[in-house]
Amino acid sequence: MNMLNTQQDCSDKDVEDIESVSVDRLRAIQLERMHNSLRHAYNNVPHYKASFDEAGVHPEELTSLDDLAKFPFTVKQDLRDNYPFGMFAVPQKEVVRIHASSGTTGQPTVVGYTHNDIEMWADVVARSIRAAGGHSGDKIHIAYGYGLFTGGLGAHYGAEKLGCTVIPMSGGQTEKQVQLIRDFDPDIIMVTPSYMLNLADEMDRQGLDPKKLALRAGIFGAEPWTGTMREELENRLGIEALDIYGLSEVIGPGVGMECIETKDGPTIWEDLFYPEIIDPMTGKVLPDGEYGELVFTSLTKEALPIIRYRTRDLTRLLPGTARPMRRIDRITGRSDDMLILRGVNVFPTQIEEQILRVRQMSPHYELHLYREGHLDRMDVLVELRPECLDCSDFSEARQAELARELSHHIKSVVGISTQVRIAEPGSLARSEGKAARVKDMRPKG
Repeated sequence: MNMLNTQQDCSDKDVEDIESVSVDRLRAIQLERMHNSLRHAYNNVPHYKASFDEAGVHPEELTSLDDLAKFPFTVKQDLRDNYPFGMFAVPQKEVVRIHASSGTTGQPTVVGYTHNDIEMWADVVARSIRAAGGHSGDKIHIAYGYGLFTGGLGAHYGAEKLGCTVIPMSGGQTEKQVQLIRDFDPDIIMVTPSYMLNLADEMDRQGLDPKKLALRAGIFGAEPWTGTMREELENRLGIEALDIYGLSEVIGPGVGMECIETKDGPTIWEDLFYPEIIDPMTGKVLPDGEYGELVFTSLTKEALPIIRYRTRDLTRLLPGTARPMRRIDRITGRSDDMLILRGVNVFPTQIEEQILRVRQMSPHYELHLYREGHLDRMDVLVELRPECLDCSDFSEARQAELARELSHHIKSVVGISTQVRIAEPGSLARSEGKAARVKDMRPKG
């Protein structure tokens, strides 16, 4: 089965052809593929037939890209309600791989892939690595988790497609990770930014200078991270830190990739994934440049076509720079990760930015939310940098001064009062994948 003959060889020429396509030609490709994707979903997924019919729309009514706004959204709960395989649009025998979320907040989210889907995914990740400056012959250390999580295998197949030498380390075993980075000397690492910080700490512990390694680039994704975090990673490791974007429901990693030439936000590979920005409260489509919630429609997926999927990621669409395709700005947070503290909307990344303004503080932190009487409170636990403990004048009074400085930054910029508690280096829990920054201990209900 092949809906559109969409697969592309990963040679430089073919990649450059699609990456340099004119905007008018790109829009024509998108419209043709979108029409086919809507029809494929409507004809083969009972959920989509029912939701389209309820909204009073039909795939044949799509005559322009703007008409997509007439079609209903898909949300994560739709996939959970149709667990495990109710959203698949092909017979089970054509599904060659299944991935799934952890399901920590409910029924796992299950995604499936045909052979063509896997080929497309490998192509788009290869395209992403190439956009980050990777090329055939590079050694790539993959520390994303393998298994049901899409990160490890998605990165793996893409790196192999590009002709790279893959080191399939997966997550965890931090000491061994650093040993292999030292011994194998990879050119690129693919990992979450928070775990890269753990690896940098372990390099320090082992006395390894990362700037003497061949490692020249890190492709970081799977969690929001700030521009200040980029500076921390680049200065500490002597690498280029680049942002890869993706999510399992759309394909996995490789939906968008920051380009080495500009490093100004991930370019969305629009020939395969159509982006929209909506008002998260009203669902209204917003013009490019306005902040809102990111929504995706898959244009070529066979096993699991996804129509107007609400990612909950908050960002905006910007014009293309390194490529004609549009970019997304850095993800500021997720609408479902937003914390409301005494009426103020707070995202963990906002707190992180203020922490990294204080040079003595490390990027390792936790946010503890609790209720005191009738009021919600937040404590910020943050580790000192190890070198600070070696300073002879680093007294308790000095630590209290730094805590007051951070508390002032948070109050001035974010608008909330917090209690800052200083922790010793290495005392906070370390993540081997996505960082768990928030501990909400407030009573439920």
